[in-house]
Amino acid sequence: MVEEHTHVLADGTVVTHTHGAHGHQHSHTQTKAVLNRMARLIGHLESIKQMIADGRDCSDVLIQLSAVDSAIKGVSRIILKDHLEHCIVDAVRENDKEALDQLNKAIDRFLK
Repeated sequence: MVEEHTHVLADGTVVTHTHGAHGHQHSHTQTKAVLNRMARLIGHLESIKQMIADGRDCSDVLIQLSAVDSAIKGVSRIILKDHLEHCIVDAVRENDKEALDQLNKAIDRFLK
């Protein structure tokens, strides 16, 4: 049974995800680090938005966007590593093919 679940984060961001039929509980050791990095990324994006509104030099904006892009990739790597070390290890242990299929789909989208 797939169940949709919605969270509203402290900054007002709405996150919707599904819980599939796989039965293991997800344990993430890096959640606090990821949330801290995301908060910094959101702040950085807001400052870039202000740079654009202020008519700042395009080269400066592009440099800052490149830094954000790199930071997003870093957060993605942390989440993927944490997922592999915890959720996927549990899924393999439980022979949860659905969780493995979901990981493959996520990796395909991540690498586009």
